[in-house]
Amino acid sequence: MRKRLEVLRIEHRDLDAAIDALTAAGSTDQLQIARLKKRKLRLKDQIALIEDYLIPDIIA
Repeated sequence: MRKRLEVLRIEHRDLDAAIDALTAAGSTDQLQIARLKKRKLRLKDQIALIEDYLIPDIIA
């Protein structure tokens, strides 16, 4: 599970870099950028779910 979390985090960072590169290059393909951002959000949700599973809530 921790390995999967690390893979998702790396992919999330890679997508962030790709979005930044496309934006900096002045890409006019807004559809591609939107798809990358949507994928990035899905990865963020998956990361959050795994983190919640791995780090249980402790009620003090």
